[in-house]
Amino acid sequence: MKNYALLNNVDHQDLRVITDHSAELGDDMMYSVTFPAEFRNVQAHYPILFFADDGNNEMYPVALFGFQQKENLFLTDKGWDASYIPASVQREPFLIGTQAKQNDPSGEHQRMVSIDMDSPKLSKESGERLFEPLGGTTPYLERVANLLEGMHEGYAHGIDFMLALREHDLVESITLEIELKDGSQNQLLGFSTINEDKVKSLSGETLQMFSEKGYLAPLFMVVASMASMEKLVDRKNASLN
Repeated sequence: MKNYALLNNVDHQDLRVITDHSAELGDDMMYSVTFPAEFRNVQAHYPILFFADDGNNEMYPVALFGFQQKENLFLTDKGWDASYIPASVQREPFLIGTQAKQNDPSGEHQRMVSIDMDSPKLSKESGERLFEPLGGTTPYLERVANLLEGMHEGYAHGIDFMLALREHDLVESITLEIELKDGSQNQLLGFSTINEDKVKSLSGETLQMFSEKGYLAPLFMVVASMASMEKLVDRKNASLN
């Protein structure tokens, strides 16, 4: 369970964030949520699949790092072994929260940076400072805030992207049968991907609409990302040595 608090320069003046990556720092995740604006970078390293939230049946794209819970095949003793790390991993231990605007009778909320106070990435001895000695934000925190704002917009576009895919029946469940070099048989269950045959049958009008709304390029990035599945299997095999 996360323990988020709205970040401020009084309670959190001395906090630092460790930006290294390891299982001990909470990076032992099988996948992370991603969004269309970063698909081009993500697909170069990770398969992009779709995962449905059982609670509300919402489906969202994820970058796959392993084949079982708490398995991240990109973690090494030197850190994260890829030139691009998905934004939802980079942003840890931060999140965008909301707070009612002061003296605003409309009840409108503004976005605020929150931080997980129970995160193993927090420290008071090492890592990136969040605030300057006189209370101003550090360049590191400003970069984090910009990242979070970009993610907020990216996730909103991602919701529309997924709705369009499902509306046109382009999403299908997938079961991957994976045989490793030790002879073990493994299955990847619970994920979905794009039905390429149905993409080929889309009308010109639909393709134009997808292009205008910024859905077409991400759609093909998802398809292209499946080439990274073989590389992920290679990582799994290498881990068996």
